[in-house]
Amino acid sequence: MPKISVEIPEELLADLDEHVGDDGKFVNRSDAVRASIRKTLDLLDQIDSRHGRLDENE
Repeated sequence: MPKISVEIPEELLADLDEHVGDDGKFVNRSDAVRASIRKTLDLLDQIDSRHGRLDENE
């Protein structure tokens, strides 16, 4: 799996970390970021579909 690097403001990272770990929804930061990206892309696809901008063959 390819690795990427991103810069994240401290406040956003602190919010992310509240959802990671034994008491959180995600095992680690990578899982949280992947889930967030998937959800965002799904939402964007829904918006594009409503506006007729999504190619149904994709």
